[in-house]
Amino acid sequence: MLNNLLAEEAQIVAGFGPADMAAAASTGDWVSLKGYERCTVVFFKGAGTAGDDPVLTLSQAQDVAGTGAKALNFTRVDVKQGTLANVGTFTAVTQAAANTYTEATSAEAAAIWLVEVSGEMLDVDGGFDCIRASVADTGTNPQLGACLYVLRGARYGRNPLPSAIAD
Repeated sequence: MLNNLLAEEAQIVAGFGPADMAAAASTGDWVSLKGYERCTVVFFKGAGTAGDDPVLTLSQAQDVAGTGAKALNFTRVDVKQGTLANVGTFTAVTQAAANTYTEATSAEAAAIWLVEVSGEMLDVDGGFDCIRASVADTGTNPQLGACLYVLRGARYGRNPLPSAIAD
């Protein structure tokens, strides 16, 4: 609805960070899509050093404890990359189905990557309704990054919106 506040339309959950992704792997918390139609994984990073390209990985599980965790494949990533003050629109990148995304020159630039996950992408028949994003250790040079989950389409709308960090 046009007059609703963002907090009335979307549940925003911290995945990880901000953190120096060169110091250690950055692993997000699990979030549940039981009460939502979709989740946008928002990965935001500062510029780093060539060769330290982050690899964003998505996983799915049967609960927020990570039971039965396995790969969550996706084919589209929307990207803003470069000097972000000069990048006005997202570029849609299509890849073969995989649970990871990286770009060979991404370390040198600031970036915002979006991956949309709908409930239909999960192994619902196997009882999977939770997702998590992570980025492996990027190398030896400092590079700051953070991840947010933006859940939309509350199945049972109410104010406040239901939590996404509980089963």
